[in-house]
Amino acid sequence: MKNTEVYNRIFNESIDKYHLTDNVDTPIENPYEERSLEYFLYLKNWIDTVQWHLEDLIRNPEIDPVEALALKRRIDKSNQDRTDLVELIDSYFLDKYKDVKILDNATINTESPAWAIDRLSILALKIYHMRKEVERTDVSKEHHDSCEKKLNVLLEQQVDLSSAIETLIKDIEEGRKYMKVYKQMKMYNDPNLNPVLYGKK
Repeated sequence: MKNTEVYNRIFNESIDKYHLTDNVDTPIENPYEERSLEYFLYLKNWIDTVQWHLEDLIRNPEIDPVEALALKRRIDKSNQDRTDLVELIDSYFLDKYKDVKILDNATINTESPAWAIDRLSILALKIYHMRKEVERTDVSKEHHDSCEKKLNVLLEQQVDLSSAIETLIKDIEEGRKYMKVYKQMKMYNDPNLNPVLYGKK
């Protein structure tokens, strides 16, 4: 089984499990061995899935401003957790391939494996929700046809992205590509780097 077949299966498992309750406060029940790659992938997609629905909630035009601020803070925390987890997954790949002999003509990719996998996780969510739109019976034919076209594009994108990730991993395994992990160094969460925060000292 290809790497991305495993990744996509885990993402779909997480998405399906979340939608049994469809509640952003549902506790995660990660079925995989702690600190395994599968564990991190399931956790990653669960964070993405919850955040997807938090983003829906905050766009309610009638939302109470106090509730909206609390949701915004929660989304900020989720974004930081997501970034930290992507870097953790990349650390897994760095360790896995640390003994690979890098070829003299090896090149670096525009993004690391984990950031590509991050996009694959989000794509699984887009496919799930677009498929739900296609399956609706309370919409016009125009809406159905439009969503069906979008779903087909997303499915094609999933195939292409999965193929690109497979190629990247194989290239890293064989020394044709090398990887680095650059910490995101987000400034807005850091009280020493965000002028709004350090200006209040």
